[in-house]
Amino acid sequence: MYGRCGDRGRRGVRAVAVGAVGAALLLTGCSSSGGDGGGETEQPSVKQQPKGSDPYWVNPEGRAARQVAEYAERGDDEKAGLIRRIAEQPAAEWILSENAEAQARGFTEAAEKADRDALLVLYNIPHRDCGQFSKGGAADGDAYRAWVDEVARGIGGRPATVILEPDALLHLVDGCTPEEFHEERYDLLEDAVTRLKRQPKAKVYLDAGNAGWKSPDALFEPLRRAGIADADGFSVNVSNFQTTGVSRDFGKRLSAKAGGKPFVIDTSRNGNGPYTGGDPAENWCNPPGRALGEKPTTKTGDDLVDAYLWIKRPGESDGDCKGGPKAGEWYEEYALELARNAQK
Repeated sequence: MYGRCGDRGRRGVRAVAVGAVGAALLLTGCSSSGGDGGGETEQPSVKQQPKGSDPYWVNPEGRAARQVAEYAERGDDEKAGLIRRIAEQPAAEWILSENAEAQARGFTEAAEKADRDALLVLYNIPHRDCGQFSKGGAADGDAYRAWVDEVARGIGGRPATVILEPDALLHLVDGCTPEEFHEERYDLLEDAVTRLKRQPKAKVYLDAGNAGWKSPDALFEPLRRAGIADADGFSVNVSNFQTTGVSRDFGKRLSAKAGGKPFVIDTSRNGNGPYTGGDPAENWCNPPGRALGEKPTTKTGDDLVDAYLWIKRPGESDGDCKGGPKAGEWYEEYALELARNAQK
């Protein structure tokens, strides 16, 4: 699976290269086909979901929405209809390392204008991803704190739900992140929770891995040290494929050890559950036969499950494996497959 770290139920590489075009468009009020080098296309027509069941913002300039517009312009109604299943649902915006304040402001202002909440992911912890497909992150602890502060200033007083640092805790526990960085990472996560919670309408969920990895017993103490007491809850199954039922059970067992904290589940690609064929070392990376999962909603029917969310952006690659492009790039064929396989 991902180099020296071995098979540890790895989640899928996050979409680290998203949002820059969308943020620029939001901040300038422009509309175009985006930054993929294509020509102008008709602005995508994407509506918001009913606020009562799905209060999160649908980005009308997201990659899926622009793909729908391109298909429609070519008269390919079949493919346009498939990708519309993705484009019409809210998906998280992953804040990039540069111009973080402007991005956070752009997304939250656009969401507020639509009377919705922004859904953001912070994924910039130093020594990120153990040097694998999504390696990178802030240069050091000071740079990371400054970046989080930028994001918080950008959020301001607007509603935002923040998923904090997918994999950051998991990679401390599984040994992937060298021991010398552990104490600093706990401090950085705790500080990030504290800083973000200074924003009056910000909700913060610390990432807590997935049900295919290890027992919740292994994550309780790391969550405590990372500041779960001051967070709104935790997230599970980010970028992974574990079923909603299994993820719910995992989350509840972890919640019982974490003072009853609620959690959110990433259902973006778990419609057919995890992939069990091929090389298990890479069954997390663009696995075939997967499907979109439950649509985002806060109506989960469970008091401990705050929401089903699309945190991993469906249609964006896990990495350059199985014919896919680099992590975070739009993977047209995979997006179509996820939509075709989804239950209507």
